[in-house]
Parts: sequence; structure tokens; C-alpha cells
Amino acid sequence: MTETASITPAATRPQPAAMLEVLHPITWFPPMWAFTCGVVSSGAAVLENWLFLLAGVVLTGPLVCATSQAVNDWYDRHVDAINEPDRPIPSGRLPGRWGFYIAVTGTLLSLALGAVLGPWVLGATVIGLIFAWIYSAPPLRLKQNGWLGNAAVGFSYESLAWITGAAVMIGGQMPAWEILALALLYGLGAHGIMTLNDFKAIEGDKQMGVRTLPVQLGVQGAAWTACVVMIVPQLVVVGLLFAWVQPVHAAAVAALVMVQATLMVRFLQNPIERATWLSALGVSVYVSGMMISAFAVRAALAGSAPL
Repeated sequence: MTETASITPAATRPQPAAMLEVLHPITWFPPMWAFTCGVVSSGAAVLENWLFLLAGVVLTGPLVCATSQAVNDWYDRHVDAINEPDRPIPSGRLPGRWGFYIAVTGTLLSLALGAVLGPWVLGATVIGLIFAWIYSAPPLRLKQNGWLGNAAVGFSYESLAWITGAAVMIGGQMPAWEILALALLYGLGAHGIMTLNDFKAIEGDKQMGVRTLPVQLGVQGAAWTACVVMIVPQLVVVGLLFAWVQPVHAAAVAALVMVQATLMVRFLQNPIERATWLSALGVSVYVSGMMISAFAVRAALAGSAPL
């Protein structure tokens, strides 16, 4: 008696859950939050422009950020096959070139909505998408170097989103320098946040030649760098808020910085095991300081001529 082996053909269509997973909805929050901080800091009436606010949040999160995640997953599929083989693309749940098609579709949809929202928003969208592609895709592939890659993400997710949120609420004009300063400082601090994400993939990054900061500086060196890069810009923010005569807001941000510093002491004892823990708790505190700072600069600009 002969036995016939049953062969299951390889999947040719993606699972819906895998399509959502490759867009990483959990990562949409930072740029959406930064955009909202920009809206608040602009001083414009939020309720009168709620449709524009909603469209901007959709653009920065479910479109531009999600697209950047799809691009990253597609070009990282070989690294993920080592570090995280259960992810959608290396596992085959998102077969063929579906990951690439999703990235291209997201790019086109982002550009379309950006164009509808006006020339300033379209320009910011183009810049954000350029960073999304050059971060992950060859030949530049900025993520190959932790210094450049993390800077690109911090600028795109925090600074650019914040500046865009402010600019669109004031009719496409360039925001006041105080708003630009806060956006750039919090974008710089996000460089440290991105380093926290690199501790989970050190071995795979070494094998694939990805020079993240944990690979370049070692575990302890990268851990200390991440902490310093997160804390120092926030201390500058505290100083600026005091200079702008917003002592209550400045004290609140300073208190949040102290909370982060306390968490970081524990993180530095075991960076690999506690990087995700610090990212979850510390980032929540970090973004709270962003919104407090947005309200502070709103009050400062409303109370006087540009400082």
C-alpha cells in the first residue's frame, strides 16, 4: 500500500491580521501625539478646526507612520528571519511581495491626503516619506548606523509632526521660534528612545552588519547614551520654560524628568532585559512632558509678543 504525501501549497494571499501587524499600530501614537502637541502649541482654536486636526492625526499615524513601518519590515525581512522569525513577512503570513505593495500603497495614500490638506502639509508629508524610505531602503539605509537612523526617526516622528501640526493651524506660516525649539528638542530626545528599541535585536544586527548603538558602543555604552540623550534636551526645555515665565509648567516637566531618571537607574542595571520596560514606562512620562510644554509655549505666546 502506497501513501501519498499531501502537500500544502504556499500561501499567495496575506492574512488580514498579518497586514495589520506589519503596519504596527502601536507605533502610530508618537507622531499623532506630536502633531497634537503642535496643534496645541500653535495657539489656534482647536474645536474650530477639529476636522483638520482629525485629518492630520490620520495622516501622521495610520498613513505616514504605518507606511514607514511597512517599509522597514520589508527591507528588514532578512534580519527579522534571525531575530523575530514569527513576524508577518519572514513567517510567510505576508507572502511574496505583499509587504512592498503595502508600503507603496501607503506612500501614495499619504501623498494624496497631504495634497488635499494643503501645500505645507504636502511638503511635510514628502519629507517624512523620504525619511521613511531612506531609513530602511538601500542604498542609503540610514538604520545601518544608529546615529543617523535614530536621528531620522526622531526628527520625522516628533519634530516634523509637531512643526506640521503648528503650521497648519496658523495658515501654513512658519511657527514661532519657541515652537520650533521645543519640536527640535523633543525630536532630539527621541533619538534616545529609538536606541531603547535596538537592544532586542543585537545578535541579528551584528550578523547582518547593522551598526546600531548597542552594536557600536556595547550594551552599557548604548544604555548610558540613550539615557543622556533623552534627559538633556528635556532639561533644556525646563530652562526655556522658566525663561518664558512659565514656572508651573517648567516645574511639572522637571518632575517628569526626575521620574524618568529614577526609572533609568533601574534600567542601567540590566539594559537588555529592561529596555522594553523603560520604553513602555519612560516614554509615557516623556510624551506627557511634551504636552505640558505645548501648553506652556501656547500660554507664553498668548501673553506677549514672540519672546
